Amino acid sequence: MSEPTPHDPTPLPDEAVELAHQLFDWAREGQAERLAAYVEAGAPVDLRDPAGNTMLMLAAYHGQAETVRELARRGADVDALNDRGQSPLAGAVFKAEPEVVAALLEHGADPDAGSPSARATAQMFGQEGLLER
Repeated sequence: MSEPTPHDPTPLPDEAVELAHQLFDWAREGQAERLAAYVEAGAPVDLRDPAGNTMLMLAAYHGQAETVRELARRGADVDALNDRGQSPLAGAVFKAEPEVVAALLEHGADPDAGSPSARATAQMFGQEGLLER
């Protein structure tokens, strides 16, 4: 048997893929305590979906401020960009989610990360007030 190479990754067992989908769903739904328990048990806090979205990005985009806080407290990268170059903060600004924006800024999110950045997104949609602390 040959060793897998970076270009020939070993596929994940179906159970692992199913669990990953569940974690992403919980992020969208705001299941902060469930996600926190799995992260504490060893699930990668910056697990990414096929589009490069982390659990924190999905929680931010779906208005789940407490889930964003729980993941950030556990070390999630608040500036992790998805495959389109978008940041969680820009997504929260685009969706006009003031509690999520506040949670991300509390944990050090950079308003200038990504493309377009949260600052540029705020200007495009007349939401500059969301970034004021």
